[in-house]
Amino acid sequence: MPHPDQSGLPKGALRFILSLRATGEGHISSITFRTGIVSAQHRITLTRPVPFATEPERVPDPAYEKALFARKLQEAGVQNDFCRRVLDRLSEAFILDDLHRVLMAERRQTDPADAAAAHAVRGILLLAESNYEVHFASSSRVSQRVLFPSTASQSNGIEDARFVRFENDDGRFTYYATYTAYDGKTTLPQLLETPDFVHFKFTTLNGPAVQNKGMALFPRKISGRYIMLSRQDDENILLMSSDNIHFWQTPKLLLPPAQPWEFFKIGNCGSPIETEAGWLVLSHGVGAMRKYCLGAFLLDLADPTRILGRLREPLLSPNEAEREGYVPNVVYTCGAMKHGRELIIPYGMSDYATSFATVSLDHLLAAME
Repeated sequence: MPHPDQSGLPKGALRFILSLRATGEGHISSITFRTGIVSAQHRITLTRPVPFATEPERVPDPAYEKALFARKLQEAGVQNDFCRRVLDRLSEAFILDDLHRVLMAERRQTDPADAAAAHAVRGILLLAESNYEVHFASSSRVSQRVLFPSTASQSNGIEDARFVRFENDDGRFTYYATYTAYDGKTTLPQLLETPDFVHFKFTTLNGPAVQNKGMALFPRKISGRYIMLSRQDDENILLMSSDNIHFWQTPKLLLPPAQPWEFFKIGNCGSPIETEAGWLVLSHGVGAMRKYCLGAFLLDLADPTRILGRLREPLLSPNEAEREGYVPNVVYTCGAMKHGRELIIPYGMSDYATSFATVSLDHLLAAME
């Protein structure tokens, strides 16, 4: 995605931030970053990373909005008399220490054998601890910064972060990322937010549509609503909308598999890219021998439920040098970037290395059927 700092560049050049999934011992994944520059001639140069990593510090007293917290509890099915008593004692904005104090006070007034109260305490604390903020030293380099798993829901990894530069109603930008939290048994889509890649806010996503993997946010609202791609059924690409970025309700089928190279399932490869022709979406398809290829399709700008075009053949397939690796026979990406009339695509090669591909935007759009 475009870097927040575009100062000091030659004419026509663009500085970018690249997010990467870093997999360590025990197959536990974290989010790390690299920076680089795309020249006016579309030459890609990566900034040499520093040889060590930096872990962020937790923000000690992040504030919670009671109305939002209560709605999240309700969506999670944590709602009883104990919850209502706790919420009644909290201010409209509260911190974690306030919550702990109120929980202890209410627990002292409740029968220790009350299973419903014990369940409510666990649910309230799990929600609170899954919504947190961290920050890095502003003097640190972007390539030093690593977001490690730090909650129960992330205990086995933070996977497949799909970053997007989102334009707010006031014209300012916020960088969001949907990612998959994995605890070893359950995958849970979550949301990451940052204005500057120094301060990060982790929040839960809620609603019946928040399940499985592959959620990707459009880079702006459409008709006053947030729009998201998803894959609830582990096979098709679905589309959903919401008036609140934290809550997602009813998804609608958008695109099923159609070609042999996507026979088993398809999914998005990051947030849609706005072009004059429509929303350009990169996709991945899984075919025979669990081979992953990249594809693309085009959606109407005003009505993204309308499919305007689709590639019949893969945009990118693993070649001989890319088939062997940690996860073989796979090319995969979680986002691309438009630079002039060229599309810049970073992609993973069988989970052992990352490379870049470029393609003419005009040629790609012309190939849509």
